[in-house]
Amino acid sequence: MSNIRILTEADLRGLVKLDLDAIECVEQAFAALATGDVVMPPILSMPIAPFNGEVDVKTAFVPGIDSFAIKISPGFFDNPEIGLPSTSGLMVLLSARTGMLEALLLDNGYLTDVRTAAAGAVAARHLARADASHACILGAGCQARLQLKALCLVRPIRTATIWARDVVKAHTVAAELSQELGIDVSAVKDAGAGVRRADVIVTTTPATSPVLEAAWLLPGQHVTAMGSDQEHKNEIDPACLSKADLYVPDRLSQTRILGELRSAIAAGLIPAETDFAELGAIVSGAVPGRTAPDQITIADLTGTGVQDTAIATHARQRVSHAGLGTNFES
Repeated sequence: MSNIRILTEADLRGLVKLDLDAIECVEQAFAALATGDVVMPPILSMPIAPFNGEVDVKTAFVPGIDSFAIKISPGFFDNPEIGLPSTSGLMVLLSARTGMLEALLLDNGYLTDVRTAAAGAVAARHLARADASHACILGAGCQARLQLKALCLVRPIRTATIWARDVVKAHTVAAELSQELGIDVSAVKDAGAGVRRADVIVTTTPATSPVLEAAWLLPGQHVTAMGSDQEHKNEIDPACLSKADLYVPDRLSQTRILGELRSAIAAGLIPAETDFAELGAIVSGAVPGRTAPDQITIADLTGTGVQDTAIATHARQRVSHAGLGTNFES
């Protein structure tokens, strides 16, 4: 007989927040990935083109963590038009020692949202200028909101701008974030104008053609590109990578086939075999991150299974301590 804990989205939302603990959890996961001891297979990814959808499966075994997560993550980007969220899914937590099922996290993508935003904060903490105070978010969905919230936890953000193809939505999100965060957040119609004023730019869209142009980038800026996690996606002009002083992938093998690096390779701007230090190597101190205030830095985040294992075990610990969830004996 095994005892399985079943946790609902309400359970998880109640105790797992986008806070410094979550950021620290994901930061430690990046550091672990740099050691070489983590086992993380390639992402299993299936597009469902007729319905503008995709499903990703991610996992990783991290030595020192007693469990590992397998995450199933659908993204159907026309869903908001019919009143449904664009992302959903669940995580399965199993014992790293025995393989026995320990927990089902029925989070509907909530934990993925938290760990993705936390990863953006980790990138900004190590690559953005310490005095970065103005942000520009390209996109107005759930992740756009969370990325700005996470950024405010690690950098002294005082003002921000939101750009989206849907101008009305950009204004709505800007007003809500301004009230929630207590900073000046406004919407812009011209993405280029918003980018040129920013210290940190975050792209949070499922775009298949660039929403960020290389000509807009200025010395001292940091870019976190987190929307390109499929072979057909591309948020930033491939020339941005050539213009950058420092390009940092979350997992080089992934960004070569899924991330913004893929587009730069396809454009002939960067040789496919070019080696880049990963974010984990910077987090662990093995290689430096930003070394000068006038550098342009880019983080290419495609999402990793190690982040999912980390946030899932973090969630299980918090909820278990609170006595939430339902036990099921199999």
